[in-house]
Amino acid sequence: MASVTLENVWKRYGKVEAVCGISLDIADKEFMAFLGPSGCGKSSTMRMIAGLEEITSGNIYFDGELMIKVRPRDRNVAMAFETYALYPTLNVYENLAFPLRSSNRSGVDVDKRVREIAGMLEITDLLDRKPTNLSSGQQQLVGLGRALSREPRVFLLDEPISHLDTRQRVRMRAYIKRLHIELGYTMIYVTHNQEEAMALADRVAVMNEGLLSQVGTPEEIFHNPTDTFVAGFVGEPPMNFLECEYRRENGRHLLDHKGTTMEMPSHGEALAQRGAIPPRVTMGIRPFYIDIGLEKSARHVIPAEVFVVEPLGDMTVATVTLLGARLQIVTELGFRARPKQTVWLAFDPTRTLLFDAETGRALIYEA
Repeated sequence: MASVTLENVWKRYGKVEAVCGISLDIADKEFMAFLGPSGCGKSSTMRMIAGLEEITSGNIYFDGELMIKVRPRDRNVAMAFETYALYPTLNVYENLAFPLRSSNRSGVDVDKRVREIAGMLEITDLLDRKPTNLSSGQQQLVGLGRALSREPRVFLLDEPISHLDTRQRVRMRAYIKRLHIELGYTMIYVTHNQEEAMALADRVAVMNEGLLSQVGTPEEIFHNPTDTFVAGFVGEPPMNFLECEYRRENGRHLLDHKGTTMEMPSHGEALAQRGAIPPRVTMGIRPFYIDIGLEKSARHVIPAEVFVVEPLGDMTVATVTLLGARLQIVTELGFRARPKQTVWLAFDPTRTLLFDAETGRALIYEA
């Protein structure tokens, strides 16, 4: 196992800047997820760590050792891909054994390691089968097992379960998480699926357009996003945004959205007292932190119109229109309302975030 350090790493393909000077420290035995949309540079970053892509500029270190001139085969990095890349003419046993035989391990050692990995992944009964006789989930397990058999310094997983169905993805997530806990490998996991990243990783590096937008624990990423991109990309259903104007009236600090006046969120009061609220603000609030009522009350004072209500089994999601803006709200199970019906909203002021409308950066109060 090894720590991994990226130091001002750039990757250019001609005039296209895929990775733009990112710096990141990944601790020994840490599970780090690279999360972002397609084309954000996460796979290019992982391939540079593996040595499969040449770095345009910058440095990469394993345990403080510079890797730039070290060949991929000598970095002792194992990779698992979305495509399993299994050898179709070899059975499962030989697929698992191939990396071990290539490193001149003895027959006894090869057999011991193969059966150890097969037992860990619960695929011992598949050792005699060819890949064509396996399900997609079983093939993915064999692909993981082949990578694990090498006992690598760094374990890299590039969208390894993205094409599996929902049930298989949940099962594979559990396998990968358990493997990390039991084996303690340094793991880097590339995905565009925020649910996978949040469920698996110790920390998440959110990337956008070749840049690191935020690095933090899943809880930090979810509750304290640094900008509107992170806030909108992480979370399902996604965060709601309202474009507002800040004003002060009779000593009160208020936000206006197209004529609808809303109270300033809790942390916004402290910012306003310091004069740190810009004239234009983007308010962000997750669907879980909006309460919806069928009647106006002392608490429910913001009027909206129902667009659609979706019963989803474990939750009900109401989509409403507020002066042209669409908001999603996670409601109590069994909530019912008809389209175009007027409802009344209440925002949780302790869970409402503020962003600078010009820069998209979060407005954060620091005592």
